[in-house]
Amino acid sequence: MGAGFANSGGLLDPDGAVERLAAWKGRIDQLAADTRAMSDRLQQLRVTAADGNGLCEVTVDSTGALCDLRLGPRSQRVAPDVVARTVMNTIGEAKRQLADRSQEIIADTVGTDSAAGRALAERVGQRLRDPDATEGGGIGHRPGRW
Repeated sequence: MGAGFANSGGLLDPDGAVERLAAWKGRIDQLAADTRAMSDRLQQLRVTAADGNGLCEVTVDSTGALCDLRLGPRSQRVAPDVVARTVMNTIGEAKRQLADRSQEIIADTVGTDSAAGRALAERVGQRLRDPDATEGGGIGHRPGRW
């Protein structure tokens, strides 16, 4: 190790090391704050969707779980299997909208520049857009059975 190495901002330069550590801590602190903001916004997120025929309106929470269902007056004049299929399709649409909104929140807070941000956005999209989550996995999965 030459004498110039310690003064050139290398590993043995105490002032340079302190500056690098301070910058690193600043980035970590900002990432933690962004992650908290993302988590808070995602937890509060709810999406409401209605079918185009006025049969139903559904609301899903941040996890994609159904938290409200409202049947319109027209639903009483339509066959129950049509209403059930419409409800399930509308839940699927609400989840797709939730996935889009969740991905926007992730991009706005932690960003998608990092591998972690991209992976998180992709995982949320896959989980909420999974067709098995609404088709075949819930009502109507076993025709004729309650």
